Amino acid sequence: MGKPDRLDRIAQALVALAALFALGNGVIMLADPFGWYDLIGTVKATGPANAHFIRDIGLAYLLSAALLGYAAGHLVLRWGAGLAGAGWLLAHGLLHVWEVLAGLCAPGIFWQEAPGTLGPPLLALAGIALMLARARIAPFPVPDGLFVRAAEGIAPGEMGYLRRLAALPGGALEKFRHVMPASAHRHAASAELHAAVRIAATRAEDCGPCTLIAARGALADGVPRELVQAMLDGEVPSGDLVQAMAWGRAVALGDPSAPALGEVIAARHGATVRDELALAAAMVRTYPALKRGLGLATSCAAVPLRI
Repeated sequence: MGKPDRLDRIAQALVALAALFALGNGVIMLADPFGWYDLIGTVKATGPANAHFIRDIGLAYLLSAALLGYAAGHLVLRWGAGLAGAGWLLAHGLLHVWEVLAGLCAPGIFWQEAPGTLGPPLLALAGIALMLARARIAPFPVPDGLFVRAAEGIAPGEMGYLRRLAALPGGALEKFRHVMPASAHRHAASAELHAAVRIAATRAEDCGPCTLIAARGALADGVPRELVQAMLDGEVPSGDLVQAMAWGRAVALGDPSAPALGEVIAARHGATVRDELALAAAMVRTYPALKRGLGLATSCAAVPLRI
């Protein structure tokens, strides 16, 4: 959930291009259906123009454009909307494929249409696939069972609490998955400060496995392994990271020194960074607290903190 990088921006651009195509096509179909019919030469092979049906399809294009545009704005969290927006476009393109296979459309006409029928949904899906391949997505559109299996692959033996939540009625796990991205949110803060606060706040709960998960998150965010291990060992050299770890621990424990330490961080790095780190310090405590509440505290026994 770190600050978007170059590949994230490329993925967003692919989805945005699909949205712009759908928007332009939809607007023309609604505003001038017969003009659109004359503009798209290959559509004449399907029969005479029908303004009502053209406008109907134009509305579908506009809905796809709205979903894709919304998704492109923050693809990490809104990729599910992107899938929905690309869904109709892809179904429309596949209908054209079926027409060729069924002999209803000449191959020459299909290849003329393909860039406009299959190109946009494939662009959007390529952008979403890029995010999925890099594990740069929020987990909530994923089905519960698939999500639990993926989580257990990341931290074997430590995700029993997710199965317990999945067994609760009322979609408890799906709701919890909307909380999870907040604990990893980072945009203004540096990866090192963010890692220091998350590790210190989690360590304050005395939960070895959860601390290691926070440490793995720091590695994934580009923090050097040696520095992450120093944070786990409490041997970070003096400076900003020491202050960040002290503040993260104070926030987690409700220590009276927390406000003053937070002001030091705000003075040095800005109030936005302080507030962002406060969110991280508060949210990471959710996991060990939840394990204790579920009676799974034995999984939080002393664990060698080696990364």
